[in-house]
Amino acid sequence: MACSTLSAPPPQPDTQRRVICVARAPDEALLAEIRSAGWEVVVAKTAAGAEAATRKSGVAAGLIDFDSFTPRDFPALKACLSQTAIGWVAITAESQSASKAVRELIRNYCFDYITLPLAPGWISHALGHARGMAALDYVDTATDTPLADGSAMVGTSEPMQQLFSTIRKVANTNASVFIFGESGTGKELTALAIHKRSPRQKAPFVAINCGAIPHHLMQSELFGYERGAFTGADERRIGRIESANGGTLFLDEIGDMPPEAQAGLLRFLQEGKIERLGGNESISVDIRIISATHVDLEAAIDAGRFRTDLFHRLCVLRVDEPPLSARGKDIEILAHYVLQKYKTDSTHKIHGFAPSAIDAMCNYHWPGNVRELINRVRHALVMAEGRLLTAYDLDLESQTSRETTTLDRVREKAERSAIETALLRHDYRLGETATALGISRVTLYRIMKAYGMRVAGGATLDDSDAELGGEASI
Repeated sequence: MACSTLSAPPPQPDTQRRVICVARAPDEALLAEIRSAGWEVVVAKTAAGAEAATRKSGVAAGLIDFDSFTPRDFPALKACLSQTAIGWVAITAESQSASKAVRELIRNYCFDYITLPLAPGWISHALGHARGMAALDYVDTATDTPLADGSAMVGTSEPMQQLFSTIRKVANTNASVFIFGESGTGKELTALAIHKRSPRQKAPFVAINCGAIPHHLMQSELFGYERGAFTGADERRIGRIESANGGTLFLDEIGDMPPEAQAGLLRFLQEGKIERLGGNESISVDIRIISATHVDLEAAIDAGRFRTDLFHRLCVLRVDEPPLSARGKDIEILAHYVLQKYKTDSTHKIHGFAPSAIDAMCNYHWPGNVRELINRVRHALVMAEGRLLTAYDLDLESQTSRETTTLDRVREKAERSAIETALLRHDYRLGETATALGISRVTLYRIMKAYGMRVAGGATLDDSDAELGGEASI
């Protein structure tokens, strides 16, 4: 049997060596030097062009000359500088002086600020440092989202992998699903993920919180009503069940449903038909019901607050939502996900979390689960004054003392804390940071490598990077 010969695929560009140069009149000699150092250069001469260029994937570092840009351009430039995965370096000619607004942009959003002319090779060093520092706090949440269908469920821990597997299994059936989990764990996200992976995905997904609706209004919310059914019923209204026809109805906090509404829901589940309040017409409705609660329904059944027959109708398939405290390293992944989603809440560029913040989050018990994590990160984004969110910003400072301490752990925390403080003090200029710490740049890189600090694309620092002084690696 003859074997066909396949041609090799064309070489792919090294996106980790791609830099965007934002300048009205870029210095051609400088661009030539950057290209000769192995960088792929993308030039943007306008603020709008820069904004479009930064949206493209693969840009690792940025070089920006604020000269000739006006305050009218600053909002667009700020949007470019806010890209977390891009490390920015500001440049200026020796005779130029920056305005107050430009100084603020540089201070809050750029890793370095250099004055031209520079000795050969220094510009590439600066770009490499900026790119690497941007990558240190980068978490690729897209690769950690097995349910990449808009449901925003993030996690790689064993409990979350089990949850994702269960969602896939139950999605393709039409049986009722019951989700049990603590408040704030994301039960509605799970229900939405089931709906989006089911044959009903193009039909409506209707959610109702049974605990948020007064008991005397529950039946009209579920089943709707005809005009004149009661005082104030001036027109016909479609209920939640009918509005979900063909799709999925999610009943959150089902344990708070009043007894009379439970009876009506049970009848609908048995017959597949409803009657609007004040009406005589039976209306066929085809929906799938997903329900959820944080209370013990079996205890509610024993206490007479919930019908046994309704429970068995609703709980054909059970899904258990793990609490945040059981998700291990997912806490850090979720924190980065929230940071990326709400980073515009901050008045300056936040690059990630300090080691103290990561330690505190991993040692906290999270009684409010994911909802509490979101609130704490959003609070920290608004209140933080530094470029890294700390345990203090998250109001979790006391949690850092709860972990079991070993000498190696104390040494690692001390070194990481010293590096973090020095980086902040020297505006992330790594040469100055190494000098201030009394170590060589090579030693600084190797300490970062020892602690598994990641570079763009998920790779870690290796010895060859350190021996070369880390050019274009960090």
